[in-house]
Amino acid sequence: MSDSTMPDWFMLDGQLMLRLPSGATIRPTAAEVVGAEFKGRLTVRNKLIARRPSDALPALDFSRYPPDVELLVTPPAADLSSPPQCFIQFSCDGKPIELRLPKDGDQTIVGESGWFPLPVNLLSDIRDVLKSAGIVEPGPLSFRQYLDLRRLDSGLVTWGGAPVTSPVTAGKSAAVIPAPNLNATLYPYQQTGFEWLCRISDEGLGCILGDQMGLGKTLQIIALFNREKPVRGKPCLVIAPATLLENWRREIARFAPSLSTTIHRGHTRSGFPRTLKTFDIVITSYETAMRDSSILAMVEWNVLVLDEAQAIKTPDAQRTVIIKTLPRRTAVAVSGTPVENRLRDLWSLMDFAVPGLLGDLKSFEQRFDDNVTDAAALEPLVTPLLLRRKVADVAQDLPQRIDIPQPVELSEQSAARYDAIRSEIAAQYGKAASLVALTKLRMFCTHPFLLENPGGDPLPHSTKYARLIELMDEIVACGEKVLIFTSYTEMADILAHDLRRRYCIPCEVIDGRTPVTDRQPAVDRFGEIMTSAALILNPRAAGTGLNITAANHVIHYNLEWNPALEDQATARAHRRGQTKPVTVHRLFHPGTVEEVIDQRMQRKRAIAGQAVIGTEGETEDMADIFEAMRLSPVFAGGTHP
Repeated sequence: MSDSTMPDWFMLDGQLMLRLPSGATIRPTAAEVVGAEFKGRLTVRNKLIARRPSDALPALDFSRYPPDVELLVTPPAADLSSPPQCFIQFSCDGKPIELRLPKDGDQTIVGESGWFPLPVNLLSDIRDVLKSAGIVEPGPLSFRQYLDLRRLDSGLVTWGGAPVTSPVTAGKSAAVIPAPNLNATLYPYQQTGFEWLCRISDEGLGCILGDQMGLGKTLQIIALFNREKPVRGKPCLVIAPATLLENWRREIARFAPSLSTTIHRGHTRSGFPRTLKTFDIVITSYETAMRDSSILAMVEWNVLVLDEAQAIKTPDAQRTVIIKTLPRRTAVAVSGTPVENRLRDLWSLMDFAVPGLLGDLKSFEQRFDDNVTDAAALEPLVTPLLLRRKVADVAQDLPQRIDIPQPVELSEQSAARYDAIRSEIAAQYGKAASLVALTKLRMFCTHPFLLENPGGDPLPHSTKYARLIELMDEIVACGEKVLIFTSYTEMADILAHDLRRRYCIPCEVIDGRTPVTDRQPAVDRFGEIMTSAALILNPRAAGTGLNITAANHVIHYNLEWNPALEDQATARAHRRGQTKPVTVHRLFHPGTVEEVIDQRMQRKRAIAGQAVIGTEGETEDMADIFEAMRLSPVFAGGTHP
């Protein structure tokens, strides 16, 4: 029984306290509590106390030894449809405990039933860890705080297993983030990706968007741009391979026409940062970004996007070093193949997205070797900031056929050569030109080697071929199969020879040279292959009668005047029996005869559906010929004056 004239024990804010008869309080040290409880020292600060702490508070279990305290961090939930929830709490012997970090003193009450002394140095170390990650006290963490803890790599932090649910958000679903003014309805997985990008942006972080081709990475980024304009109102920068700049411009104009864009390239590009700031989106190539890095560095970019970000996979390359110096609030690396050869590829992309997350390259390579075990150890570090969905993962959300137009710009040298050929045809045929007369232009657009073949690697001579190789890189990396359609025998031979050499994959050709009796056996061999493979087909010789559902990718390498011919060719893979969504890529050079062919095909499809359409002699054929003879990849506006 206590004596009211003597100090006695009570609990306050998670610590043990002494109340004096005057009403004043004393916060005893852990040593004073241990002395009173276990050693019978009932004098604290020269004041005689009534009893031991456990006599005053029998519900408390007192320990004379400090607990083995560490910080337990649970990872963000894998369900991207809800905001990232990660938590930090104290643990003892690997089990979470309810421990309040005392603002003063070196002792605490854990939960409601345990008292422990806390070493001063431990408290100091814990406070340093929390402060370094911007954490005031244990509890829910922001994504940035979670990543900062990862970066610290402190021995005081233990990474938990299954994510926990916040008491605050338990039972509540995340509010859907709308994509306003977007001329598209996002598929469920695209909406999830868009919301994930928004949350990354709101945290001021960066990420890698690594969805497989055909899943609409560009559309998800455009949806983010659309949302960012009213929220932050600062310009965004897209850096992409030179061949894809026009594709980005067209896609933004199609899905987000309210966004002002400019392609920053060529001798007409602006040299003034203030001009770039007047646009919502600036689109430029890696080469121009390197040349104009001093200009681009004078703009505080809101979102910096790298398309085909494997372009910076080599950490010490000049391109990589320069691109990483550009200022940005948040960064998105877009790549269907974030790891092409080595784990350092992923380090370089993540070092752009979230600098410092994986440490410096030297320490990273000392810690992670290129093997399965180390890749598994790296996975939890990058997973929160790497979104990777495959077609098979979201097949239920997808249409059976995904059509992807791929406008690929000619290089400056090729554009000049094309224009010279166009002028030669105009001089030779004049008003007597026919669709057949444009064959030379079509052949040049397919590949310059079809007009003049110096031999060697076809890749450096054609931007369209370079884009094909980028597509093939991902198809082969995923172990999938592709049908490639081309009208030209010589192009088929170039493809077959180069793809076999480049990828060491099975690659056969079916065209007019292939006996009819040999065609189905070739298809059967293609279907039996268990790895990635390519089948190169002439749309006339192999565009009907063959069932090639083993392939889930179709590439129309050169477009046909007749849309029915192309549709019949696509139907080789997209038909009954196909169990996967089919991705159809249509490659063409804008500002050339191929753009006229593409526009003609879209017009014919809109008018006549799948009907077979004549290719010569119609009035509109002459209009197409005239437009093809005027269209130029060299002159501003796309047509010769």
